[in-house]
Amino acid sequence: MKNQKKKRRFIFLLVFLVTLLSPSLARQTDYAPYFYDNGPSSTNGNMAMFSISEDTEVGTQLYILNGTDPEGDAVWFGLTFEKGTREYMRVDPKSGNITLIQELDREKQGEILAFVSITDGRNKVVETIRVFVTDANDERPEFQNLPFNVDVPEDTEAGSSIYRVQAVDKDIGSGGSVNFYLLATTTTRFTIDGHSGVLRIKPGQTLDYETTATHFVIVVAKDGGGQYKGKHQVLTSTATITINVLDAQDTPPAFIGAPYFGYVYEVSLPGSEISTVFAKDGDEGNPNPIHYSITNGSEGVFTINSTSGCISLSTYPVTLRNELYEIHVKATELGPRDELLDYYTMTVVTVRVVDLNNHPPTFYGENGPQSQFEVTMYEHPPEGEILRGLKITVNDSDQGANAKFILRLVGPGRVLRVVPQTVLNEAQVTIIVEDSAAIDYEKGKSLTYKLLAVEIDTPERFSATADIVIHLLDTNDNTPRFTSEYYIARIPENSPGGSDVVTVTANDPDSGLWGEVKYSIYGSRSDLFLIHPSSGIIYTQAWATLDAEVKSKYNFYVKAEDTEGKYSLAEVFVTVLDINDHVPEFDDSLVERTMVIGAPVRVEAIDADAGSPNNIIEYSIMQAEPNNIFDINAETGEINLKSYIKSMEIVQNITKQKDCRWSLVVQARDRGSPSFSTTAVVNIDITEATQVNGPMATFLLQSRDNPMKALGMVAGVISILVGVTVLISTATFLRNTKSNRIMPARRVVIRRRPPRDRKPWTFNVPFRGNGNDSSNKFIVGDPEAGSVNINDKGGPRWSRSKPKPTPPRAPCLPPPSCPPPSSNPRPSERPRPCEAVPTVSGGLTSKVSRGSSQSREISISSDTSRIPVSSALVSELKMRLEQKIIESNSSYY
Repeated sequence: MKNQKKKRRFIFLLVFLVTLLSPSLARQTDYAPYFYDNGPSSTNGNMAMFSISEDTEVGTQLYILNGTDPEGDAVWFGLTFEKGTREYMRVDPKSGNITLIQELDREKQGEILAFVSITDGRNKVVETIRVFVTDANDERPEFQNLPFNVDVPEDTEAGSSIYRVQAVDKDIGSGGSVNFYLLATTTTRFTIDGHSGVLRIKPGQTLDYETTATHFVIVVAKDGGGQYKGKHQVLTSTATITINVLDAQDTPPAFIGAPYFGYVYEVSLPGSEISTVFAKDGDEGNPNPIHYSITNGSEGVFTINSTSGCISLSTYPVTLRNELYEIHVKATELGPRDELLDYYTMTVVTVRVVDLNNHPPTFYGENGPQSQFEVTMYEHPPEGEILRGLKITVNDSDQGANAKFILRLVGPGRVLRVVPQTVLNEAQVTIIVEDSAAIDYEKGKSLTYKLLAVEIDTPERFSATADIVIHLLDTNDNTPRFTSEYYIARIPENSPGGSDVVTVTANDPDSGLWGEVKYSIYGSRSDLFLIHPSSGIIYTQAWATLDAEVKSKYNFYVKAEDTEGKYSLAEVFVTVLDINDHVPEFDDSLVERTMVIGAPVRVEAIDADAGSPNNIIEYSIMQAEPNNIFDINAETGEINLKSYIKSMEIVQNITKQKDCRWSLVVQARDRGSPSFSTTAVVNIDITEATQVNGPMATFLLQSRDNPMKALGMVAGVISILVGVTVLISTATFLRNTKSNRIMPARRVVIRRRPPRDRKPWTFNVPFRGNGNDSSNKFIVGDPEAGSVNINDKGGPRWSRSKPKPTPPRAPCLPPPSCPPPSSNPRPSERPRPCEAVPTVSGGLTSKVSRGSSQSREISISSDTSRIPVSSALVSELKMRLEQKIIESNSSYY
């Protein structure tokens, strides 16, 4: 039994020792985990050389990170990206499953850089991976150099290349190849090469300007197809090619108004006009002038004007032997140098010889005599165009001069022209447009003319009239126009969101949908405003808050656009009117000032309103005891003693306490409506001027009313010293880091545990004093009375009881020079020994403990022979900077 008990005790002791020693042994044999490297074709491992198609859907499981720990401990996985890059994937830390969380686009980013990590809680391994994004057929071909406009002469030979279409597909492989073809139409005259995109005229086809001046061809760009989300997909794009046919000189002239008739009467005289022919060049794009000539049938009794085409009688009617003459007239085109070209045409003018006048002129339509003719056409037809909808014939059944009459249009002048103007017996009436701009639907929906035919060579002067009514159809030929080029608006700054600012108006005289105007707003300064698209009312955003103190001027553009995209712009200027919504504010409700007799002191209040009179301040003294000591300048805020107070004796005679300190209640009131005001208590310590010498004395005297100015000078010097020290320390640290740091391709990262014995580092400055009292700025406090912390305003704040500050005194010069004591010192002006401004020194000691970060202690004493306060602050900032660098490096590893 005793042996068994001893064995049990031995076994228990052995187990206890193994338990105690196992952590240290484990620490000595702790190895880092690692990934399995299964190659680029595997779906688990370290994700090396992994690729993914760009059409993979979000939420798809892409890969499984897989690895192990040599000690068999559990491992966790991580996936991170470079700072500032887009995160496309997410990993489950326990299972290692990587899931796609963002859509991929190979055309924007073909490679993703990421970092995968494996850790067992103590050691961490980080590897850099590159995920390649493979292409899918998701991009359509894009045409280049749109729109496609081609000018082709009409005499271009069949099979000629006239244009090359270009398109680009951002995909690669077959999905990036592009082929072209034209949408098949029965009347197309063109063909395109499927590979090069060269557009040609079909063999055997020709272009004709007179038949078709413009061709529209639709070209299709098709890629080679490819896989997209598991399916084969072919993408196409279309574009329209506008082919403008340019006119060439290939069409002979044509007579207008044929057949022509003329009459000769007994009373006709030589030179009388018999008839007038009119021919027009068939090439309308660039017409040539016409030369008229008689080739046959005149028998020497008729002549023709080569320019006007007027045929005249050259002899007396009694000499005429025939009753009927057929005159052959030739119209030939003239070249640039008035030479006759090979393009010509022929017509026949029939001339009858008559001697009675018993029929007036009569207008005929398709169904017989007619007194009114109507036609419908679009506004603004081309100048020189014929009103083809009018089929009018005029006839006088008489012969010779009795059938000669003139045609006139009675109506708005120089808009339309009638051809011919002189008729013998019968003619086809043609009306030609002369002024396209005058035929305007917006000016009138219809035009009415009187067509008048009056005999000219008869005593009876028979005549006839016919009404010509032209009904106009509207086109979108007008652009919306604003009633003003700019609009000026004013709005109070306290206007709520959604308030109306101004209404802009634009008019489009076109009818129907073409006359509807849509408004929009543009400009970098228009984000606070909206515009109603149909009414043109500009109003503020519902969330907008206008503040004249922040911004009082806005300008932006408004656009008026019709349904076809024609538009005009106007500029809007908005002024935010200032409202008196700010109260004048002093820097502090309690102002400390030291007044030297004969020199004023100044108080200042600021009104945050944007403009006058809301930010104009008037100062006044509301309360003073006694009230016959001070005056204040209402505009500048300067406080002066009354003019009769010229010495300290007069001041001390006024008060019973013989104290030279007064408290005033000063009011600052703005001039707005309603007016706002605020008050401040001004404590004024009156003293006499003291002769000072030296730059430091001059500086202190100038800053007697602003003690923060002197403190700011000291703070500026300290800041410069701190900045220089920080730069030197940072440069030294970076140099040491660069020289000692090794960057392996794969590194084992050991995360340090936070030390438990780290002590908070504090810095207590034993300063006290009033910020407004220049004599108490640097007074060393008792450390046992309480530590000093720096408050938000830069002044000291005692954690324990704070002694009542002494009243502000007149500034005295620093040592070694001291003002001599007066012959009759008063209690408030007893001379004090010159005290040197105490300095603060600090001793820095660092204690390094094993397994923990450095802890720092600072002991501060009032010994003036040690480091000054600026050096202490520099050392403190330097230590804090080094501590942050060490912490950041610890968190990185």
